[in-house]
Amino acid sequence: MSDSGEGLVPERILELSERLSKAAADSIGEISDVNREAKMLAINALITAARAGEAGKGFAVVAEEFKRISSNIDEVTLSLQSRVQADLQELSAVGAAILDHLRGQRLADLALNAIEIIDRNLYERTCDVRWWATDSAVVDCVALGSEPAAKHASGRLKVILDAYTVYLDLWVCDANGRVMATGRPERYPRVVGSSVAGADWFNQARRTASGQEFVACDVGCQPLLGDAAVATYAAAIRKDGAVDGPVIGVLGIHFDWQPQANAVVDGVRLTDEERGRSRVLLLDASGRVLASSDRQGVLSETFRLPAQSQGMGSYADGGVTVGYALTPGYETYQGLGWYGCIVQGERKSVARTASRAA
Repeated sequence: MSDSGEGLVPERILELSERLSKAAADSIGEISDVNREAKMLAINALITAARAGEAGKGFAVVAEEFKRISSNIDEVTLSLQSRVQADLQELSAVGAAILDHLRGQRLADLALNAIEIIDRNLYERTCDVRWWATDSAVVDCVALGSEPAAKHASGRLKVILDAYTVYLDLWVCDANGRVMATGRPERYPRVVGSSVAGADWFNQARRTASGQEFVACDVGCQPLLGDAAVATYAAAIRKDGAVDGPVIGVLGIHFDWQPQANAVVDGVRLTDEERGRSRVLLLDASGRVLASSDRQGVLSETFRLPAQSQGMGSYADGGVTVGYALTPGYETYQGLGWYGCIVQGERKSVARTASRAA
């Protein structure tokens, strides 16, 4: 939707009904004012006719009839006002309902698009980790356990990181969880030699049944990487790089979450006017804010959707419309129950008080 199509936006339904309501009220008011003056003229005519006696009887008949017609006009005006107001109130209510539906559907579609972009991006990470876990330098690093093998693996990981800028670091770990090599030892000197034996991603990867499997974890801060927010993916390193070989170590890759996530929430196709009253969110399965277009509450705020919210939909909450969509997954990546979500306030130019009262 572009600004050039301003006249076609759904909010025009309410704007036009408000304009029509005002025009009808003004016109009915003008009729009432004119009729009030006519009544006063009729009353004055009757008084004048009475004073004229016999000579004013004919004029009195006309004045009386004029007074009767004026009373009829009052009745018609009141009836018209009642019918028009009722119809306009219903029109406003119908317009508001249509507007809420259209806005909610559009926001849900945009939320789905956002989570699908994330899904496709994270699917590529699952491909990366399974592929790199079979790299000969990575396998030899764990199999040989020597310093030259670790140095060679570190150089290989650096080449990968230079080409794949979406990662903060790649870690080669032995079967006991000791980090043997990384791609950025100069930037993160505390990593090599550290133990990740208690990390979920390490233990889950070590328990995978084949080289076709991977582990995907929710976003969290990694202390060894300067508390940066990362989405960690892991795969088992197997003897000789064979898909069914015994596990001899684990490769963990740390996706640089914040810049990539910000690009997604900032890239949602909202107009400039909408952007000022909207908040685009990525939520994990518990409602924790993983990314936000206003950069507020990331990894600390919980935004809970209604309990009945499943799949894709929208709802209104006061003057706010919320559209959401559950991750559909992509290829072999099933997703982690994340949601795309857009929270949008009303346009300032549209008053909804009358439609709510109806």
